[in-house]
Amino acid sequence: MDLIQILKALADENRMRILNVLKNGEMCVGEIEHVLDINQSNASRHLNKLGALNLVSYEKKAQWVYYKINEEMLTDYKFLEELINNELKGIDIYNKDLEKLSEYRKSGITCETLKECDINSKSPCNCK
Repeated sequence: MDLIQILKALADENRMRILNVLKNGEMCVGEIEHVLDINQSNASRHLNKLGALNLVSYEKKAQWVYYKINEEMLTDYKFLEELINNELKGIDIYNKDLEKLSEYRKSGITCETLKECDINSKSPCNCK
C-alpha cells in the first residue's frame, strides 16, 4: 500500500470522522450518515476511498452494506491505530460524533429501522 495515498486520504476530515466512529464497531452507510450528519452520496464517496486503500472493509448483509476498520492495516501501520484510538480524543468534533454514536446505539434503532424513524429529530426516536 502506498503510504502517501493513505496520508492523503486521512487529510480529509470526513474520512477521519468515519474512521473515528468505525473504531467502535461495524456500521451501515445509513448509520454513518445519521451519526455524522452527512448525506448518502458523501458517505459513500468517502467509504469508497477508504475501501480502495484497504483502510475499511465491508460485508453485505441482506440489503445493507456494513463497514468496519480493517484491523490488518492498523497492525501494518501502527501510527493509524495511535491516531484513531488516541490522537482524536482531544478534538471536539470527533468527541461529539462519539457522543451521537452512543445515543444512537442506546436508542435501539438499527439499519433496518433507521429510514422509518425521523432521523432529523434532535432526540432519538423509539423505532425498533
